This record gives sequence, structure tokens and C-alpha cells, in this order.
Amino acid sequence: MMRRITIAKWVVVAVATAALVWLVVRPRPRGPVKMGESAPGFTLSQLPSGKLSLSEFKGHVVVLNFWATWCPPCVMETPSLEKFASEMKPQGVAVLGVSVDENENQLKQFVQQYHLSYPVARDPSAALANSYGTYKLPESYIIGRDGRVADKIIGATNWTDPRMIAFVKSLAGANTQASR
Repeated sequence: MMRRITIAKWVVVAVATAALVWLVVRPRPRGPVKMGESAPGFTLSQLPSGKLSLSEFKGHVVVLNFWATWCPPCVMETPSLEKFASEMKPQGVAVLGVSVDENENQLKQFVQQYHLSYPVARDPSAALANSYGTYKLPESYIIGRDGRVADKIIGATNWTDPRMIAFVKSLAGANTQASR
């Protein structure tokens, strides 16, 4: 009986130690990217192949959307984000999807099922999401042509809302006029 208690104590100590080590070494968000700050750059694996880098979109307004296929609000906003991406591309607006899905095949099936035309990259370790301070999915960052974060949207949104379209168009248009 005494030996069982001793073994149980060692198991508790081992679990507590492992939890403490995890708390110390786990990746932590750097804190939310603040409005007006430069958006952290990145290069990630893109579906179906290749790399996706934020630097490729210098001079564009970028909507950077962190999401996952297992996230119901993410799935809910996907059709409006796809429509937004298609309609806003001629305005100099790029939508970039960054999925934190670990299952690449599931992600590929989702992209095909929803006919996503915008680039989708994988961040299965959520390292990029952490660097932006993302803590809830979906989260979107609207990055101006100057590379600075203009807005952050936490949670699902209706990307076809005329107010959203007007805001993003104003970023695209205002910066275009300033660069002439």
C-alpha cells in the first residue's frame, strides 16, 4: 500500500514538473501587433506548393486572415472572404489566408471545396500567429500599402459589408493618391 502511494506521488511530481517546463518553454505571443506598427514579415509554405511571403505584396493593401478548418466561425466567414478577395483584387488588395491546421490533406480538401482563389499558407505550429499576438480564430489584420497595420478584426466578419469594403478601398485609394 505504501509503495502505491509513493508511485502516485512520483507520478504527480513528474506531471507537475512537465507542466512547469511546458509553461516556461512554450512559444508565447509577443503581444498584439499595435495599429500603426509594421506588420511582421514572414515566409510560409503555400498550398499546393511553393512559398508565400508578405514581402511579395509590398505596395498592396493586405488582408491577413488567420484561420483553421476546424474553427466554425472561420468556416462561416470563408464565403464572404472569398467574394471580397475576388472583388478587391483589381483595387490592389490582396487577401492572404494563413491556416494553423496541422492536417495538410484536410486543409487541401477545404481549399478545393470552397474554391479559394486567394493564396493560402500553412502555419501548423502557429508561430506566425503567435508573432502577431493572435489568440482567437479567425483573426484578420488589414495592412496598408505602407506595410503598417491599419486594423485588426477579432472573430468572424462579413467581408461583403459595404462599410468593410469602403474602409479597405479608402486605404487602397488614399495611399495610391499619396504615392503619385
